Amino acid sequence: MKTTKNQDQRIAELTFASVYPHYVKKVESKGRTKEELHEVICWLTGFKAKDLEKLIKDDTLTFEEFFAKATLNPNAGLITGTICGYRVEDIENPLTQKVRYLDKLVDELAKGRKMEKILRDSIN
Repeated sequence: MKTTKNQDQRIAELTFASVYPHYVKKVESKGRTKEELHEVICWLTGFKAKDLEKLIKDDTLTFEEFFAKATLNPNAGLITGTICGYRVEDIENPLTQKVRYLDKLVDELAKGRKMEKILRDSIN
């Protein structure tokens, strides 16, 4: 599925630090923890916890730069479903798809899905 060029550019230019507090608020309001959120982010991106903490504090780091530093989990392609009106598996722009993967995982965490289901490593 195509997203618009403007939409893709806006997503690329968003800073991770500006969106991160919204992720925290979303999961904590549903009874999940920041530690669980970090586990999900680290699973997707390959970041170690200490590295993630540094990236969170860098308020100039865009999503484009964030994912350029990441090593996407080989099972990220198993993330499917709809987020923000788009099927994540059909998004053509690679960066937009990675950001929507993250959004989808945060959404699943907030909805109370079991961690082993969210972290799709156990599917194989």
